[in-house]
Amino acid sequence: MGWATVINIAVLTLWFLLIVYTHDWVYSLHSKWFTLSIERFDTIHYADMAFYKTNIYLFNLIPFLALQIVL
Repeated sequence: MGWATVINIAVLTLWFLLIVYTHDWVYSLHSKWFTLSIERFDTIHYADMAFYKTNIYLFNLIPFLALQIVL
């Protein structure tokens, strides 16, 4: 569970860095598949990152900490 948490946080960090540093490239790639405004694209990614981070805490980090306390 600990390594799963680390890997998921690394994926989230990579996602964040891609959006921050290559925003225009990622947007142009997605706009080929979907009709999205830049504001909608940013909203979707921001909401999905928040959802992913919440799930990391809920399904990886908190159970890992609970197991560390019990064991």
